[in-house]
Amino acid sequence: MNIRPMSDADGEAVMQIYQQGCDTGHATFAEHAGEWTTWDSDHLPECRLVAEINGAVLGWVALSALSSRWVYRGVAEVSLYVDENGRGEGIGGALLAALIADSEAQDYWTMRALIFPENTASINLFAKHGFAFLATHERLGKMEHGPLTGQWRDVVLLERRSDKAGQA
Repeated sequence: MNIRPMSDADGEAVMQIYQQGCDTGHATFAEHAGEWTTWDSDHLPECRLVAEINGAVLGWVALSALSSRWVYRGVAEVSLYVDENGRGEGIGGALLAALIADSEAQDYWTMRALIFPENTASINLFAKHGFAFLATHERLGKMEHGPLTGQWRDVVLLERRSDKAGQA
């Protein structure tokens, strides 16, 4: 497995993998992955990684800014998706470990993840990599697609603070 920086050339694979997550109804409130250009503008330009096996992109991880305010410049939300053909192969863990190292090198001190509570595999993966449970946002949003259409969904908030947090 090769973990490397994401490029524009990976856009189609990234969007296909994201759509797989959308289709499950248990990875995101989004029904459609949308266009690469929108995805690209919604995510930070640094700390974007893909996992490649035999030349195929089978997973990706990226950060989104929590806020545009300067004081929050080191706080970001994590998005991590693995292709259905690569699940259970350690891809998510490899991507998350690489993201942690990359984000700290880029001076991010806090990363957050918002995960549906039914997605225990993702919650366990993030917990294994030092993300702590902070809260459950009850009935945060109403699903408009998938197996839980029409139901209000809770979202678990997990957070990882860098050992560098609070240092000069």
